[in-house]
Amino acid sequence: GSDPMCIECNVRASRSFPFVSKTMGVDFIEAATKAIVGADTSDMNLPTLETRGRPSNYVGVKAPMFSFGRLRGSDPVLGVEMASTGEVACFGANKEEAFLKALLSTGFKMPKKDGNILFSVQSSLENDMTHSAYQLHELGYNLFATKATGEVLQKNGVPCTIVGYPTEEGESDLPNALDMIRDKKICMVVNIPTYESKRLEDNFQMRRTAVDFGIPLLTNIQLVKVFADAAHKHQAGEISGLEPETLFEHYQRETDADAWSKPTEFH
Repeated sequence: GSDPMCIECNVRASRSFPFVSKTMGVDFIEAATKAIVGADTSDMNLPTLETRGRPSNYVGVKAPMFSFGRLRGSDPVLGVEMASTGEVACFGANKEEAFLKALLSTGFKMPKKDGNILFSVQSSLENDMTHSAYQLHELGYNLFATKATGEVLQKNGVPCTIVGYPTEEGESDLPNALDMIRDKKICMVVNIPTYESKRLEDNFQMRRTAVDFGIPLLTNIQLVKVFADAAHKHQAGEISGLEPETLFEHYQRETDADAWSKPTEFH
């Protein structure tokens, strides 16, 4: 029938609220509970809508994790539906440091220096992408791009090599984007479609092949912009703490004085 049905009622108390509470230094769940029962919250130092600069000396970023690699044939592009199967929360001295820590913690592999990055972006976004593409070029990455994207980048002064679309395999002398991904000649794929995109099959093949071959994939223009800024800071030595370690490795170098529990207790 046409009757609306509620399939989920999520109070956001399991991950989002605790993370925001930790970042802002206030227990929002306690505040919400007090509000429900009409208790006073004036002593909790709650931020208001006008609050700025809190926290003042660090930034928290929460990054989603996806399982597209396990879902054969699925399109690894985000829509309105919930697609993440986990999340990673990290803190950093600034937005770029926290972002890069969170991104790498999801399993994203930082493209190796002087590696090849493939761009294929919807035409309405190509000019917006120019600055980020040039930033990555400055960092020493070699840029490759499908025809329309490559022509715009070259016109805007960004050096890049034009490659053929996946569905044009064998039709031109240009190296084919799909072959380069499969041969691991590409270390990161930037494919950003919009509702205006006409080359749906080409875009899907590039995204899907990147996931199948373990190549880092970015499909959001805001994500690419922050990544380029973070990569610049990383190369300049302005970002620290990017080397991950397991909990047990942390315990091995932790002294008894550092631990919050006794040596005989499980923690």
